[in-house]
Amino acid sequence: MRVVVYVLIALILASLACALVFAFRDRSGSKRAVKALAVRVALSITLFLFLTAGYYFGLIPGKL
Repeated sequence: MRVVVYVLIALILASLACALVFAFRDRSGSKRAVKALAVRVALSITLFLFLTAGYYFGLIPGKL
């Protein structure tokens, strides 16, 4: 469970870094930065749903 969460967070940060690089390097109107940000949003929603399902099915305890 933790490994999946850590991997998703790492992928979200990598996508954000790619979007930053694309925003600064692509001056020709390329849509690569927009696509990288869309991937980041999709990964964030996936992480949220994964955590919600883990809590619902009892894989994540209610108290920390």
